[in-house]
Parts: sequence; C-alpha cells; structure tokens
Amino acid sequence: MPNYRRAFIPGGTWFFTVNLLERKNNDLLIREINLLRETVRAVRERYPFKIDAWVVLPEHLHAVWTLPPGDADFSKRWRLIKSGFSRVLPKTEYRSDARKAANERGIWQRHFWEHSIRDETDFERHVDYVHVNPVKHGLVSRVIDWPYSSFHRYVEKGVYPENWAGDLDLTVVGDD
Repeated sequence: MPNYRRAFIPGGTWFFTVNLLERKNNDLLIREINLLRETVRAVRERYPFKIDAWVVLPEHLHAVWTLPPGDADFSKRWRLIKSGFSRVLPKTEYRSDARKAANERGIWQRHFWEHSIRDETDFERHVDYVHVNPVKHGLVSRVIDWPYSSFHRYVEKGVYPENWAGDLDLTVVGDD
C-alpha cells in the first residue's frame, strides 16, 4: 500500500480535488447538493475553515480552503465531510470485497488530491481553475451559468465580471 505523504502547514491555504468512486454518468453531488452543503456547514461548525473557492460538479469537486492559525488537519475535515454525506444516503452503491471488509461505503474515492498554495499568484491560478471547471467539462458555456460555484460570490464582490472567461481557449486549461 502506498505511503501517502502530506505536508501539514498550520493555517495554510490548500487546493483540493475530491472525486466520487464511480465518476461515469454519476450526478450524485449535484443531485444531493443540499445534503453536501449541510454536511460541509456542520463540519465547519465543529472544525472551522475558510472556503476561498468551491465548485461542485456532478461527480467531483474542487475547493480552496484556508485553515485557522495553528491548525493543519484538513484530512479530518474531508473525512468528516465524506462520511457525513455518505451516512445519510441509502446503501445502494456497489461495494468491492475490500470495501466490505473495511466496512466502507462505495461512494467516494478513498483519497483526495491536495496542493499547498504557495503565494498570491498560485492562489489566483487555483481559484480561476475552480471557477472555470464547469466550462472545461462542457457543463455550461459560461462560468456564470453554473449554480454550484463560489464564482457568484466573487462576482458580487467585484473580483470577476459576470462574463469572465467568456473567450477562454480550453486547450490550455489543465486536466483534473
């Protein structure tokens, strides 16, 4: 089994990608968006963190978080979000023998991908990536049209215009 090494930076800012286990033709995250929102709210109440940017797509999500000073435990927060979300759903998904043996649900991929934000330019690049993701995946043609995104908050604050990324060349945007 791989030995995953994570950097722990108290009070750090992080970019995350979190995937459902079965990504093909799966719209669980947007179908259950209210459950996801409530689960995140409950976790933030117990273990605070700032949501700098967030987008929820049908089968994965991206987020940029800043943890409180002295706190580096983003893994606990993701574990609680994933388990809290899963616990409420009916047990209808396929589970492998390994997941059954570990008493795990078959909803989320076990791990997530994180990147420590290094500076303001890195922060801006990752926030832009979060917000353009629905266009990149062909879910909408304009960023403003995707409802499950912190982009709308950024427009309200005047950070982005409503037509931001309207002429984006998607061949230069990175992959998930």
